[in-house]
Order: sequence, then structure tokens, then C-alpha cells
Amino acid sequence: MNAARSEQHRLSGSKIEERGNDDCACRVDGAAVGHIQLVTSLIEGRWVGLCEILTMLEKILRQHSIDSAVKLPYSALYEQFDYMQKCRNVIFMGPTGIGKTGLATAFLTHAIDRGYNGRFVTFAELVEQLYQSVADHTEAKVIKAFTATDCLLIDELGYVEVEPVQVGLFFTLMSRRHKKKTTLITSNLGFSQWSSFLKNDHLTAALIDRLTENSHVINMKNCVSLRPKLDPVT
Repeated sequence: MNAARSEQHRLSGSKIEERGNDDCACRVDGAAVGHIQLVTSLIEGRWVGLCEILTMLEKILRQHSIDSAVKLPYSALYEQFDYMQKCRNVIFMGPTGIGKTGLATAFLTHAIDRGYNGRFVTFAELVEQLYQSVADHTEAKVIKAFTATDCLLIDELGYVEVEPVQVGLFFTLMSRRHKKKTTLITSNLGFSQWSSFLKNDHLTAALIDRLTENSHVINMKNCVSLRPKLDPVT
């Protein structure tokens, strides 16, 4: 066990908290490191090492087809920090179980490690909070809080249908974050299918146009599910 304290990021509700831990999850080049095993923790609810995360991340991006909208290779996008420095969004698309959430969270924790604040929220939780804010007249406060987050990860966009008022508030939030903050999004649906749950063709078109204008889109449709390949963590 290395004497140096390592940082771990723990998913707690919709926020990410930092806590110290003397136990290291793995070793990279002889140095002890300790982070959430993002892929496993988010798919299986378990912890793993940072080196495994980065290895998995690299393997996944190599094996998948990358959308033409991605102008930079993985090393430039992740390691050179383009998405945060230029306030660009990153959208991960593909079927269930292929590691979209794990990859997106790797980008989120990378931003937190570099001094930015970040937040993880599922799309269902986000639109529910926006909807509740209408009832207690706190829409401005809630939208301001989400707008202020440097790196916001919205997970599982497309798993729930939303009411018109929720669509409007979500569009307002994305508009205010546009080119000012970084938003990470995972979705099991392609852009052409977003109107199926947003239920508003005009706002859907405007939202997609706003998002993709300043985004890296990672198409993971050809990915093989990671779940059978992940060894149980004891």
C-alpha cells in the first residue's frame, strides 16, 4: 500500500464527491492510483482502478466507429483537454451496455481532476427537478445552478418521455450552457429519434442544431456490450 493518499470520486445521488483513501485500486508505472472504476461502477455499481478505466476507454474508442463530427483523435480530445478548454460538448451514442456512461464519466472526472466543478445527473432526474421547480416557482434558481456547473454529465437521454414544459426548460438550460460550459450527454437513440421522447419537432431540431454546432459526437453503435467481459469485483 502506498503511503501517499489518493483521491477517489464517489457517485452519491446526482453529485460527485471527492474523498481521500489510503488504499490504491491499482498501479500505473509503479505509482499507486485510486479512482472509481468508472465503467464497472456505473454498470455494476462497483469500484475499479484508473489504469483499467483508461485501458478500457482506449480499447472502446479504437474498436468503435467514430462519427465524422469528431475532428480530434481520442488522445487530443481527452488528454489535451479540448472539450473543457473550448467549452465543447461530447455526445456518446449507442445501444445499452456498451460503456457510454463509463466513458462520459471518465471525461467528467478528468475535468474535476483538473480543477473544474462537475455534476452527474440522469436525464430523468434532471427533467423531474425542472418540472418540480415549476410547482414551487424556482425555475430560475434551478436552471442557474445547472448552468453554473463547469462540466455537466446528462446520462441516459431518451429513456423517458417528457412533458412540454420540461422540454422547454431543458432547451432553456442547454441554450444557456451553449459555448459557455461543457455538457456531456449519453443516449441510446440517434438524433433522428430524439423527437420520439421530446414530442416537439421544432424544439428538437433547434436543440440538436445547438448541441451539434459545438460538439464532439462519438458514435458507438457498432460496440459490443461490455457487461459479459467485466470480471466481478470481490
